[in-house]
Amino acid sequence: MNQETVSSTRRTFRKVAVGEVPVNKHRGGEIRTLLSPANVGATSGFMGLAKLEPGEFISEHYHPYSEEFVFLLSGSITLRLDGEELELGPREGILIPINVRHRLDNNGDEPAELLFQLGPLAPRPDLGHVDTEDLPFPELAPAGEPR
Repeated sequence: MNQETVSSTRRTFRKVAVGEVPVNKHRGGEIRTLLSPANVGATSGFMGLAKLEPGEFISEHYHPYSEEFVFLLSGSITLRLDGEELELGPREGILIPINVRHRLDNNGDEPAELLFQLGPLAPRPDLGHVDTEDLPFPELAPAGEPR
């Protein structure tokens, strides 16, 4: 990964560009974890970018240790939160509390792009995300991630 790094006398700062982060598609859509413990040494959570083409979705899941903040940059999505549907439009955000099952669907006719942030971190990465429906593309899971 080609990251620019700047150091001061006490800290190191790393800049990460979207194009430098691998795409994860096994839960649906294109998910990129931009700022995380793995690439910038985050200790309190992580942030990413997701893109859903029309008809794409991110399969239902929940986070037993983390809240998730979702901010829609463009397009529209339908959120299913513990079975209840809610529409999210451009420049709207929502907090998804710990243990709330959620699925994101792009039922519109244009791509949807959103930022997400989770915190705090789970005790181990494999405990941070629980799938509640079959994954659309389990074979595309990154190496070392539970399928």
